[in-house]
Amino acid sequence: MPEADKDGERYSADIAQQSPGFFLKGSHQYDWGMKNRLARTFNPDSGRTVMLAIDHGYFQGPTSGLERIDLSILPLLPSCDALFCTRGVLRSMVPAASHKPMVLRASGGPSILREELSDEQIAMDMDDAVRLNASGVGIQVFVGGEHETRSIHNMTRLVDAGLRAGMPVMGVTAVGKNMVRDAKYFRLACRMIAELGAQYVKTYYVEDGFETVTASCPVPIVMAGGKKLPELEALTMAHNAVQQGAAGVDMGRNIFQSDSPKAMIAAVGAVVHQNMTPKDAFDLYRSLRTNK
Repeated sequence: MPEADKDGERYSADIAQQSPGFFLKGSHQYDWGMKNRLARTFNPDSGRTVMLAIDHGYFQGPTSGLERIDLSILPLLPSCDALFCTRGVLRSMVPAASHKPMVLRASGGPSILREELSDEQIAMDMDDAVRLNASGVGIQVFVGGEHETRSIHNMTRLVDAGLRAGMPVMGVTAVGKNMVRDAKYFRLACRMIAELGAQYVKTYYVEDGFETVTASCPVPIVMAGGKKLPELEALTMAHNAVQQGAAGVDMGRNIFQSDSPKAMIAAVGAVVHQNMTPKDAFDLYRSLRTNK
């Protein structure tokens, strides 16, 4: 994949980007309402978040582990920092008495039955996100996909609406079946999403060069959990991501498809907020699983 300039790669991953007056990278000049919503989603003490992603049904239907949101997910709400879900699930399943921050899936279109998934549109109005007291909205961006330009314009329209309402937008790097998942691609995708106005980015972890992805993105990055991994591997991935600059994780299948979702989300939280090592977090998982 070509890059605009290969004359030096001065990422300076060891030097933190300054955000005077606010704890979250790149967010210090936003309006109060925008900052307040970000401070709901990201823990001001650690500067990080454990988002629980359960939006898979918007194109996959009842994914394994999400057949019954009321039985599998609601018991996990106390252990996450924010829930990433659809407005349909929020209205139908999540108790209105909950104070947990909600980030809402705002794009949709093709189902898993279609070969090309990048043909998405904005699928909710910003007024509805405000009506639902959301803490943010998330939208897929298909950099390199067939409908790349449309997905980028979808995001910028959502960003414009979010700026009017004080609503943060999370741009999600959507990787197509034939795209290379490497640091070079994610540097491009994450930087484009940030440059075009998203307040934070959800992207995948790569073992080689992930710190260059986070360092070159001027807004926070949260790591996508991706496919189900063995628990120790998932905890190691989360640990490596936050140690290399991610501001937390947005994990789904690695939590709700675990043998013990409650134990797993507690272990992920210890990795993200307490910098616990993967080994110690896995020991915590096994202990909590045994005592469930």
